[in-house]
Amino acid sequence: MRGLLKSMLTTGSTFLRRPVTRQYPESHRAIPERDRAFPLLLWDTEADEPFCTGCHACERACPVECMTVLMKDNPAHSSQGGPSSRRKIIDKFWIDYGRCMRCNICVEVCNFDAIAMNNTWQGHEISVHDRSDLVMDLPQLLAQHQQGKINEWVPE
Repeated sequence: MRGLLKSMLTTGSTFLRRPVTRQYPESHRAIPERDRAFPLLLWDTEADEPFCTGCHACERACPVECMTVLMKDNPAHSSQGGPSSRRKIIDKFWIDYGRCMRCNICVEVCNFDAIAMNNTWQGHEISVHDRSDLVMDLPQLLAQHQQGKINEWVPE
């Protein structure tokens, strides 16, 4: 009898507490500040060009080799009469998100702070039917930062 009353009390207390279910597509949990989703490239609004110079440091450091980087001479360099201080600039850049293991090494080795980990829910919620759709090119990698959709984490 005692066991029956104890189990009824447990059931009643569980029945009376508030639900903990989150309505997922409509509401999200807050993402931790230093969370790692997928890498993306940052846009320099002052020079109106990407921060990336195509130095290949991220490509060489990537343990799964999911990046491809090509560089070119910067036509907006100050020696050619332009406003930019960068001699080289990124020409083409691809990241295969299907292979990326989100290790953050590319962000750590970048000398120009040109790569950041996406800290939005769009950076986490990437699902496609075809794996070839997970290969992101330069405009796709720059789009979110150009539109101001990511928050930049500044180390203290």
